[in-house]
Amino acid sequence: MRISKKFDYSLIGITGFLFGLVFVSFLWHQAADSFAESDQIVVKDSYYVTIFDDGEKTIIKTTPKTVSEVLNNLKIIINPNDRVEPSLDTVIDVDNYFVNIYRARPVIIREGFKERYVNTASRDARTIAKDAGITVCDGDNFVLVPNSHFLETGIAAVYEINRNGDCISTETVEIPFSERKIKDYNITPGATEIRQLGEVGRKEVVIKTTYRNNEEISREIISEAVVKEPVERIIAVGVSEIERHPLTPGMGRNRYTVKRDDGVVIERQETYYDLNMSKVMQNAMRWSGCNHSGHYSVRDDGAKVDDDGYVLVAAELSRYPRCSVVETSLGLGKVYDTGSFAETNPEQFDLATDWTNRNGS
Repeated sequence: MRISKKFDYSLIGITGFLFGLVFVSFLWHQAADSFAESDQIVVKDSYYVTIFDDGEKTIIKTTPKTVSEVLNNLKIIINPNDRVEPSLDTVIDVDNYFVNIYRARPVIIREGFKERYVNTASRDARTIAKDAGITVCDGDNFVLVPNSHFLETGIAAVYEINRNGDCISTETVEIPFSERKIKDYNITPGATEIRQLGEVGRKEVVIKTTYRNNEEISREIISEAVVKEPVERIIAVGVSEIERHPLTPGMGRNRYTVKRDDGVVIERQETYYDLNMSKVMQNAMRWSGCNHSGHYSVRDDGAKVDDDGYVLVAAELSRYPRCSVVETSLGLGKVYDTGSFAETNPEQFDLATDWTNRNGS
């Protein structure tokens, strides 16, 4: 009898397919592990760095991560005016890295008869001039000239500026603060207290200057802009006993006692008048000791005062000569005028005010 066996070829095919999947999976994991190992190999702990220190070349293999650390390890000192590119805090993360150090050197910028000294790492004349605080214009030409005093100064580089054409520059100008005095009845007479410190203001002034062969031909202000307003200074002044009872518009007369320089106690009488004082002040320009411009103004309280702030006073001239300083209830005054009242009361003061006409003159 003949016995025959029939194979199931479909089962063999399935088995082969499964075996293939297992094999491919194995190869995939092997490749993944290989890639992971290669990633770890890329990470480096050290790099080659080339340093140019004012042209002197140094190549090192180093592990520090910043430019500053590399230079410190090499004991390379960086002075305040030296320039390093890239900056000291730059991270080194690639191979064949380059660092440039530009050493500062003394340079003289000559502008006409003026010379400015600057210690700079720059090699560009225009930049050096800016470092020296000089306004650089488009038409400026810089010429490198020998320093005839090199042995004395040790400075080799001297640049001369030749200017032609228009130059636009911006200047910062100070605005002075004003000062205001206020009377205070609570502090000692004659004493002063600063109630508010004055502060200088600033403004930016744009100027166009025209040059011809380094000679300034014209100068024109184009614009002005206030950057900071000034703050006035306020000073409190302790008023005298006389000023504690001042003359007012409602008073006919103001009376008080005062001790003269010779020790005699007298009764002072004050009145006021309202006339145009222009002619009187013009005449005062000829009087010795007045030192006056010939003008006067009206104070906020209505008293007429000269340029120095003295109240205009009429008095007996034989006792109080012209331009002498006297004490009044409205503050210190200066004698500029007289009147018929002086014949009957030589100790009377007539104070110039704007209390009746109120016309500002």
